[in-house]
Amino acid sequence: MERRVILAVLLMLIVAVLPSILFPPKKPDRRAGARPDSTTTPAAAAAESATAPVRPSASPTVRPSASAPAETVWVTSPLYRLGFTTRGGALVRAELLGYRSFAKADSGRPVQLVREGVPLLIYRRTGGGGGGGAGGGGDTTRVSDWSLTPSATQVQVGSEGATLTFTGARDGARLALEYRFFPAEYRFAVRGRMEGFGPAGATLLLGLGDGLRSVEADSMDDFRHYAVVTKATKTQRTDFGSLKPAERKILDGPFEWAGVKSKYFFIAALVVEDNQPRFGAALVEGGPRTVSTSSLFGRSTVATRAAVAVTLPVPPAGGFDYQLYVGPLEFRRLSQLGHDLDDANPYGGFLQPIIQPVSVLVVNILIWMHDRLTLAYGWVLIIFGILVRLLLWPLNQRAMESSIRMQAVAPLLKQIQDRYKNEPERLQREMMKLYKEHNVNPFGGCLPMLLPMPVLFALFFVFANTIEFRGVPFLWLPDLSRADPYYIIPIVMGLSMFVLSKVGQIGMPPNPQTKMMLYFMPAFLTLLFLNFASGLNLYYAVSNIFSIPQQYLIAQRRLREQGKRT
Repeated sequence: MERRVILAVLLMLIVAVLPSILFPPKKPDRRAGARPDSTTTPAAAAAESATAPVRPSASPTVRPSASAPAETVWVTSPLYRLGFTTRGGALVRAELLGYRSFAKADSGRPVQLVREGVPLLIYRRTGGGGGGGAGGGGDTTRVSDWSLTPSATQVQVGSEGATLTFTGARDGARLALEYRFFPAEYRFAVRGRMEGFGPAGATLLLGLGDGLRSVEADSMDDFRHYAVVTKATKTQRTDFGSLKPAERKILDGPFEWAGVKSKYFFIAALVVEDNQPRFGAALVEGGPRTVSTSSLFGRSTVATRAAVAVTLPVPPAGGFDYQLYVGPLEFRRLSQLGHDLDDANPYGGFLQPIIQPVSVLVVNILIWMHDRLTLAYGWVLIIFGILVRLLLWPLNQRAMESSIRMQAVAPLLKQIQDRYKNEPERLQREMMKLYKEHNVNPFGGCLPMLLPMPVLFALFFVFANTIEFRGVPFLWLPDLSRADPYYIIPIVMGLSMFVLSKVGQIGMPPNPQTKMMLYFMPAFLTLLFLNFASGLNLYYAVSNIFSIPQQYLIAQRRLREQGKRT
């Protein structure tokens, strides 16, 4: 009964916790709609200024250009295929060749992260005051409207890397962009120079689009993971869903990096050199909502877009440097890049301090087993479930033995409780004395049952966030990170839990509550796990099945002990 009560409490906690994890409450916006005032940092004021409508320059010769039609320059490596437009050098396409899209519109094609008509790396420059030059007088110049000349129309990234440059001029102002690509990496370096734009003290506003293009079969689930992630002294996340449509929020820096994430992919601008200016602020503007009807907890709305831009101070010489990461939220790859980029995809929600270390450990173990044993992840999960139970076997054994001893002293305990029911302090002393004499630990059965729970919780978040399991099939399961479309695995998990509980009750005194829990808990867990990742259900089912033999051996010993007492 002790095990059932604790399990019931834990399951109630799961039901209470999961809604807030899957659908986090909206955070209050401390600065929504705020205009720059005496408390606004210069970077925040620049963000507000730079995102205002583009005004005509103080110089009468500067006006929007009717430039030549834009062309796309393609950069190809074994990892990606990037498309840069000659209109301002913006990134208009980002295909990740190692990942397939599961969206219905382009299922089976390589993942493409840039939204149609919403390019990344949109440059706006706000002047530092005064007049003269393109965009002087404190006005904003959208240099991404310029028609630029590329150094090549096709670029192949080899073992030595590659470089693509864009140059252009207008009304005495000059712009030069250099994109330097590294071999076998999803990041590339950006170096730019702006000359003739007016006085010093300018700020560059770098547009990062309005969210990544969804490439998942369950787009609603993908949208729930959309967020802006920034790193100042620590990593902070601002969910798209925390903003109302058209609501503006300024995030004050300085930031080492800032980016936009979906469930499995990430685009981030980062500063890697200590002597380079940091991103001063990030401005996020809420976008439209979509009503989800497929939620386990009823109808809910999810944010599908939010415009994101970051500010970067431009030194007097007019040069600026940063790097851009366009790729998967792959923990090991981001860890190798440093700068705490791996924190962009934390595990555990508000339980992160507890869940994150366990999740990282579990991920590393599973990936290591997959690489070293060259086994499919499904078999890795089966082996991992068995290993966890093997490690816990001695603890379970002692817990079962403690339970048997507890059952043996139950009549004596009942006598003490009846004798000292009006003397609480004396009752406590006599109970502890009885436990000590018979070597009984009343809490001995708790620890072995609680130890697997952090692993189970960690696996829930691992399968919800780890790209290594995305689209990985096993047997009839099309994707270990998604629910079993035939509900076979959750049913097997529920049946295994029922058998495990049934065997565990052999030799136990009859109890109506225990009998009710025997049927209720497996049925409840099966319903709860129906829409959970099939990989999680696979692990739990294997763990239960492998525990049945030990439970049976303990039950037989319990029957023998009862025979001796009778």
